[in-house]
Amino acid sequence: MWKLKSFVKPYWFITLLAPLLMVMEVCMDLTQPRLMAAIVNQGVSQGNLGLVWSTGLHMLVVALIGLIGGVGCTYFAVKAAQNFGADLRLSLFEKVQSLSFRQLDTYSTGSLITRLTGDVMQMLNLLQMLLRQFVRELSLLIGSIIMAIFISPRLSLILLVVVPVQFGILYVLMKRSTPLFRKMQQRLDEVNTVMQESTTGIRVIKAFVRAAFERTRFGKANTALLDASLSSARALATSGPLMTLILNISIVGVIWFGAAQTWNGRMAIGDLAAFIIYITQVLFSLVSISSTLMNISRAQVSAERICEVLETKPDKNESVLDEASHLQIDQPPLSPIDDGCRLEFQHVSFAYGAAPDQHVLQDISFTAMPGQTIGILGATGSGKSTLVSLIPRLYNPTSGRILLDGVDICDMPVERLRSRVGIVLQQSILFSGSIRDNIRFGKPNAPQAEVETAAKAAEADEFIRRIPDNYEAKLGQRGVNLSGGQKQRIALARALLMRPPLLVLDDSTSAIDLGTERRIQQSLQTLLTSSTRIIIAQRISSVMQADQILVFDEGRIAAQGTHEELLQSSAIYQAIYNSQQGKETALHG
Repeated sequence: MWKLKSFVKPYWFITLLAPLLMVMEVCMDLTQPRLMAAIVNQGVSQGNLGLVWSTGLHMLVVALIGLIGGVGCTYFAVKAAQNFGADLRLSLFEKVQSLSFRQLDTYSTGSLITRLTGDVMQMLNLLQMLLRQFVRELSLLIGSIIMAIFISPRLSLILLVVVPVQFGILYVLMKRSTPLFRKMQQRLDEVNTVMQESTTGIRVIKAFVRAAFERTRFGKANTALLDASLSSARALATSGPLMTLILNISIVGVIWFGAAQTWNGRMAIGDLAAFIIYITQVLFSLVSISSTLMNISRAQVSAERICEVLETKPDKNESVLDEASHLQIDQPPLSPIDDGCRLEFQHVSFAYGAAPDQHVLQDISFTAMPGQTIGILGATGSGKSTLVSLIPRLYNPTSGRILLDGVDICDMPVERLRSRVGIVLQQSILFSGSIRDNIRFGKPNAPQAEVETAAKAAEADEFIRRIPDNYEAKLGQRGVNLSGGQKQRIALARALLMRPPLLVLDDSTSAIDLGTERRIQQSLQTLLTSSTRIIIAQRISSVMQADQILVFDEGRIAAQGTHEELLQSSAIYQAIYNSQQGKETALHG
């Protein structure tokens, strides 16, 4: 937890002020029993009403000062904790955004959500508790012990037995509870993951009538969380009764031995009453401190999970850097943003971290010149989409090099690289907001005329204008109020708006009819004349006009050439062509 202290430093003044105000309140609270003892010993016993009234007024003033301290402590503790939580949450979110796909693959979505919400809230509540409740109880504990010793050193010997016993109980409970809290947070990750998957895929679940299965799956995760929570609760269940038992035995002992001293005249009755109050405060403080220590034990698990993400070092050059800060003095300049670029794959191989010995891509080499269109075909699982992920460095190649205008992309800041690559992924991801905002996602300040030009090129303008509020129409989460083809066209318009030197289309027209696809291809030729285009497709008709077609098979380039060349030389291409031609003939027939 100490590793997160940097998030408290900006608010050091109010973080320091809060406990100081609480100490002021505690000092006032510790003064009250002594004033009460004076009323009993010197006022009530001697019939001195003047002393009773003056001391009573003194107690009222002391209580008001304590109230000011308590209210002030609460205000500043809440303010410090909320600011700490907000900064920690933002830093955690920024770190997640900076991680590569390889690193993100090690965390489930549910786990990241839990860390950003539940774990951060645990730390926020802990800081607030430390600044207020813990300071109060610790100050009361120390102050009450001192005041009790001051009144009767002999009676205070009871504390020599009670306090070590209670601290021993706390130590055992903390040692048992920490692994249980860690297990409980892991189970919470699983619940959030199932919930996130079920919510996102609700349409598929309903379409395949799998609601019962999903309820069972969620029920298992929920039961596992319940069992983990009950296990931690059982481990802590004994703390309360044990502490209360020790408290009651201690008070009985104080009354027993204290009454004897009062009868013998060695202790005033007011002092005995004050001593009982102090010893009660000591024991209640220990009970409260035990609760705080249990929260610290749970927060320790949350802190470890947060630090695990924060301390993850981004892959090489994954963090967004300013070009001016990137020291590559030997790099040749890239082509102007309005021109195309030269893309080269030199003996590139790649394997995912979960299976480092299973190469998804093997020895891939090809060159795409400015203004060229490269088509990529292949069966499902042949590595086409993985290749797309390597170009903007969503993953880094395992071996080999990828060059953009002669510069190794691993030597380029990702911000510079990705500003030159427009990519439309296989799955069209849209965000809540207007259609205009989704198209302008990569260029937020683009004027309306450019937005409409990009939409027309993507064959989206026509259907957008049929929607009420057209470009201002609000989209639901992930664009649920649009069809698959409409979402693909908006995603394509988003990429076209940037006029990228390199445009990558990963099967991005699979939900679009052939006529619309042809018009989109013609628009691309007109709008992005000089851009280099990489088109991954399942249909040969999508890449027939490409300058070069690569045929992938089990992670390798099985054949390459133009459409006519491949029809003559590649058996795989011929098989794909014949099967698709048969389907199209049957469809049109």
